[in-house]
Amino acid sequence: MIGGLRVWQDMEKEQETLQAWKERVGQELDRVVAFWMEHSHDQEHGGFFTCLSREGRVYDDLKYVWLQGRQVWMYCRLYRKLERFRLPELLDSAKAGGEFLLRHARVAPPGKKCAFVLTRDGRPVKVQRTIFSECFYTMAMNELWRVTGEARYQSEAVEMMDQIVHWVREDPSGLGRPQLPGTPASESMAVPMMLLSLVEQLGEADEELAGNYTELGNWCAQRILQHVQRDGQAILENVSEGGEELSGCLGRHQNPGHALEAGWFLLRHATRKGDPELRAHVIEKFLLLPFRSGWDPDHGGLFYFQDADGLCPTQLEWAMKLWWPHSEAMIAFLMGYSDSGDPALLQLFYQVAEYTFRQFRDPEFGEWFGYLNREGKVALTIKGGPFKGCFHVPRCLAMCEEMLGALLSRLALAPAPGARFPPAVPARQGAE
Repeated sequence: MIGGLRVWQDMEKEQETLQAWKERVGQELDRVVAFWMEHSHDQEHGGFFTCLSREGRVYDDLKYVWLQGRQVWMYCRLYRKLERFRLPELLDSAKAGGEFLLRHARVAPPGKKCAFVLTRDGRPVKVQRTIFSECFYTMAMNELWRVTGEARYQSEAVEMMDQIVHWVREDPSGLGRPQLPGTPASESMAVPMMLLSLVEQLGEADEELAGNYTELGNWCAQRILQHVQRDGQAILENVSEGGEELSGCLGRHQNPGHALEAGWFLLRHATRKGDPELRAHVIEKFLLLPFRSGWDPDHGGLFYFQDADGLCPTQLEWAMKLWWPHSEAMIAFLMGYSDSGDPALLQLFYQVAEYTFRQFRDPEFGEWFGYLNREGKVALTIKGGPFKGCFHVPRCLAMCEEMLGALLSRLALAPAPGARFPPAVPARQGAE
């Protein structure tokens, strides 16, 4: 009887903690979205300013295509999934951003290659020889279709997806990257990760497309999994095309936050497949392993880069603490707990979330600082730039709010004191 009472009290305490975090996360999401709605909209040309100072002042009006796509996607996803964001001004801004992309993102239509940087009025400035501008263009168009019902957006998304897959799996020459004789045939984990994300995005609630992309999704997952190296003791960012470790700094390069992001991508894949063995493997190798090696024991927070042999990384920013790895870690640990019921993962969520809210958020002007030094002090006061826009922070907060709500609902349905808190494994289609 006493034991049952204690379990019930523990459940009540857990419920209170989860509820407090849900409220905290939801309030922060409101503040973050308000910052971007107030400061980032270009009313003259459409699209968004992302180079914003701490206070929200525009310090450069260049427009980065991947950040334009991310903000269109984020606005549409919030509008579609969270009732309080079903605001006409949010949808109108997303549509204006989408139309800006349709008019200007592609460098030489009908070719599919997108610019990386545009002027404020849409003239191309720079092209990257990667797939990432195109990937976020695809995500933006698919979400615009979902909220507007306009088929032209979905046509753009599917056509660009076909082109991306062609570049990755058949012929990369269209990216414009020269094949130099001394360049190792390597694969960055980012490429299959991004493709796996697109597979989920386009396949949501679309059985035909989901079926068309089943083989591609499995291929992406296998390519990500081959980055588990050294007898399962390290996640390496770059491996050979055959899945072997590369020599030198390139081969030893690690990014703990990126491994954690890959982890929750793979957890979603395992959920869709109904594969508990894959889920357990991912939790151990892509959540716990990079966290153990990547968490700074002296100052807290995740190192940005590491060397698998413990050598000094060559990147000047290796010991900095950046906003997005911590956002991805919050998602990964909360999702891991939601899927497995392992309380250790919930404690890691609390650990990362407490550090993140304490160090990155700006209570005075809103949004989060992006770049801290190793000790956790603000190194750059900007709220946005070429790499930080309206994406990682609000995506993290929206997903965590949704998962916390689902956990609270499950606790409310707990049958009796002493009942084990069950993991949930249905596919979630939430604010991610």
